Amino acid sequence: MEAAGVLADMGHRVSVIEKEDKPGGHINRWHALFPDRRPAREVTKYLSARIKNSNINLITGLSVEKIRHQGNGLAVKISDGTIMDADAVIVATGFDLFDASRKEEYGYGIYENVISSPELEDMFNAGAVRTADGRIPARMGFVHCVGSRDEKVKNHHCSKVCCVTAVKQAVEAKQLMPECEIFCFYMDMRMFGPLYEELYRESQEKHNVNFIRGKVSEASGTINNRVSIKVEDTLAGRPLKMEVDILVLMTGMEMSKTGSHLAVSSGLKTGVNRFFDTEDHHFHNNGSNMKGVFYAGTCTAPMNITDTISHARAAVVETISYLSGK
Repeated sequence: MEAAGVLADMGHRVSVIEKEDKPGGHINRWHALFPDRRPAREVTKYLSARIKNSNINLITGLSVEKIRHQGNGLAVKISDGTIMDADAVIVATGFDLFDASRKEEYGYGIYENVISSPELEDMFNAGAVRTADGRIPARMGFVHCVGSRDEKVKNHHCSKVCCVTAVKQAVEAKQLMPECEIFCFYMDMRMFGPLYEELYRESQEKHNVNFIRGKVSEASGTINNRVSIKVEDTLAGRPLKMEVDILVLMTGMEMSKTGSHLAVSSGLKTGVNRFFDTEDHHFHNNGSNMKGVFYAGTCTAPMNITDTISHARAAVVETISYLSGK
C-alpha cells in the first residue's frame, strides 16, 4: 500500500492485486503496536488514505499466479486467468504466521486455553481477556520463539518481533487485569529497536511482568481446565512446573504460501530462510533475480511495520530508477 501510494503520487499508474477482500494484511487484526502501544487503526487509516488515488487500480480477492518477461516488459497472470501487462512489478506477498499446531508439545488445538498471540490480539480488540469458560485469568504464560529458531520445524531464522510483541501484550494484559500474574518464557530477549529496551524495563519495573529464561518443554491440560507447563529455568539451573489459566504462543513469521507459489512458478530465488532472496543484502535489498521485479516488506525477511514501510519506499526508488533506464 505504501509503495503504491508513493508511485501514484509521482504520477505512475499502479495496479494493486490483493488476495484478501481488503488491503492491509495482518495489521488489520492487531490492536495496539509496539513500542508505544499506538492503536493499529491509526496505521491502517494512514495506509488506506495512501491508496485513495485516481492512479491506483485496487483489485481484491485475487492473487498473482505467475510473472514472466514479455517483450520489453512483464506479463502478470492473475488467479482469475487475466494477464496484465506491466513495466515493473513490486512483489509484496508478506508473511504467514506459523501454525502453532505443528508444535504438538504445546497443545495448541488440543487444549482450549492454549492460544496464539494473534488470538490474544482478538481478545484485546474485544476489550476483555477470558478463558474458554469465561474466567478472568489469574495467571498467564507467554512462550517465545514458537516456530522460530527451531530446527525441528526447519525454521532457523529469528522472526524479529516476537520478543517485543510478547512484552507489549504482557503490558496490555496487566493494564486490563492488574491482579493477573504474567510469566514470559524466553530463549533470548532480542529487543533490537528504538524504545524496545525501555518497554522491556517498564514491563518489569512498572507492571511486574516475570521473565524466565528457559524453553517450555511440555504443556498439558488439568482437571480444573488450566494448562500445566514444564520448563527448564536455565538461570536458576532447575526445572520448573506451574499451572496457568491461559498459555499464549508467540507465533513467528514464515514465507507466505502465496509467495512460495510465486517463487516456484516465476523462477524467483529464495534463501535459506525460504523468503525471497534479494539481489544484494547491502546494496540492492529490494532487487530480485528477475529484471524489472522488485521486493517490498516481509516477503524478504521478518520486519516490523516501521522497517516494512521504509523497505517499500526503497523499492519505489529502485523501481523508478529502473523505469528511468528504460
